[in-house]
Amino acid sequence: MKADMHVHTFASDGLFSPEEAVNTALSNGVKLLAVTDHDTILSVDRVLNYASSRGLCAISGVEVSAYVGDVKIHMLGYSFDLNSKSFNAFMEKLRQNSIERAQIILSRLSSAGVVIPMEEVLKERKLSNSPVHAMHIARCGARRGYAADPFSFYKNFMLLGKVGYSNAFRPTPEQAIEEINAAGGLSSLAHPGRIELEKSDLEALIFRLSQAGLGGIEGVYSTHTVKDTAYFKELARKFGLLVTGGSDCHWANGSRKIGDPNFDADGELLARLKIC
Repeated sequence: MKADMHVHTFASDGLFSPEEAVNTALSNGVKLLAVTDHDTILSVDRVLNYASSRGLCAISGVEVSAYVGDVKIHMLGYSFDLNSKSFNAFMEKLRQNSIERAQIILSRLSSAGVVIPMEEVLKERKLSNSPVHAMHIARCGARRGYAADPFSFYKNFMLLGKVGYSNAFRPTPEQAIEEINAAGGLSSLAHPGRIELEKSDLEALIFRLSQAGLGGIEGVYSTHTVKDTAYFKELARKFGLLVTGGSDCHWANGSRKIGDPNFDADGELLARLKIC
């Protein structure tokens, strides 16, 4: 079953509406879609309802922006209960934390002469109750002329070691796994090839997370090489994890396309996702 289990909408840092994401998936031959916005499930109901009306199989999804120290360890969650009180409370906490973190970032930027009002950042969101994402700040910074484009602003001002960097109030991957699993979902390690760890440390991390309840690893991913894919599939086998896959597409006409790379969800994964 051709699947894309890593797509973003304007509920976080993407530009697709939920309906545009579904339509693009259908156009690109995707049969199973998961929208996995950062730290929010605001688009999920619209995705599920619209996908059902178009005959596309869709499941609940999220990408939790977790950290170990200053290392990004993003966690994907699938097929969790949207009505789980504890999971919705976790999402609300992530939203509140994002606003506090944005205030810290803007204060640090201001100290360096890069002035961006919080009100402007909040207006950058397409949904008023979305978390504040780094890209919202970066878009405002670029618009104000501090960089040629949002990516340049992020690179120049918000990466680790730059004046506007902060990972304050981020959850650990173990916390994300616990919350996803408690809501009946499947947790999967996002884009392991992008994690900035030495191979031995990465393998130790994956083993540790597997012991904490991790259910899968995103072995098929848009920037993974053929060698990477084979390596992460082997690690999945070694640690008893399912293999998930996705594009990490955020908008049309970018370098990443919904449905690319090709990922076929196997029977074991479909069963775990409660898809007959």
